Amino acid sequence: MSRLSIGDLAKRTGTKVETIRYYERIDLLPAPARTRNNYRSYDDDHLGRLSFIRRARDLGFPLDQVRELLDLADQRDRSCEAVDVIARQHLAEVERKIADLNALRGELTDVISRCEHGIVADCRIIGALVPAIEN
Repeated sequence: MSRLSIGDLAKRTGTKVETIRYYERIDLLPAPARTRNNYRSYDDDHLGRLSFIRRARDLGFPLDQVRELLDLADQRDRSCEAVDVIARQHLAEVERKIADLNALRGELTDVISRCEHGIVADCRIIGALVPAIEN
């Protein structure tokens, strides 16, 4: 079993040192052993768990779902139905965000297409951003 410093763990997983400390504070990553000089000393289990967390975060899973997935991953003999439910919930959220972004793209495209390249006082883009003030 290899031992890693926090800097080495950070490099191996592409995670910032402060993020590793944060994951420890919120109990997503177990506290490591300490050396005689009180430095953190991580092992292969920490490396695997942090790699799992990083990959889940790269896929956009929020921390609460990452925690649930980690708990499920620790129960190797359990049905993966709960994992499927979490993944489907996350996919639905991703699809909702994509729909929102597509609608936003449409609005921006429409506003930009009305630009007449005149002066700012007559700019349709600026006009679309300023709410109409009624007297």
